[in-house]
Amino acid sequence: MQPATAKWYDRRDSVFVEFCVEDSKDVQVIFDSAKLAFSCLNGTDNNKLQNSVDLFGEIDIKASKHRRTDRSVLCCLRKAEAGKSWPRLTKDKTKCNWLSVDFNNWKDWEDDSDEDLSSFDKFSEMMNSMGGDDLPDLDGADEEKCLTLSR
Repeated sequence: MQPATAKWYDRRDSVFVEFCVEDSKDVQVIFDSAKLAFSCLNGTDNNKLQNSVDLFGEIDIKASKHRRTDRSVLCCLRKAEAGKSWPRLTKDKTKCNWLSVDFNNWKDWEDDSDEDLSSFDKFSEMMNSMGGDDLPDLDGADEEKCLTLSR
């Protein structure tokens, strides 16, 4: 068992953690008021990935949520105390080799409000609507159609 690679960033009302796992199965995310636990099976060989984080601050368990995509699992941890900055994700100051800061999404959030959670929902809906379920099947059936059209 090994930890999944993750990126995180802080916002006014929430902290976001993205576990970078492709083709994840059996995803489990457990929110505790001061802890986050993540596990899944990854890839075709079903490698077991597991992370446990003692959080810097407390979170609202009922308002926290996660979404799975083909390439990652994004967790939105709703802060118990909105407006309190988290300088790091973990309570422990020791650097985790599997965790990094997502500087692309980090910003000064002093004037932000609930827009982060709604943006998370909009992003999740967009990713779900782009799912591969409605993509054409690329096996031999389509090859026959292409051959028919070229005659």
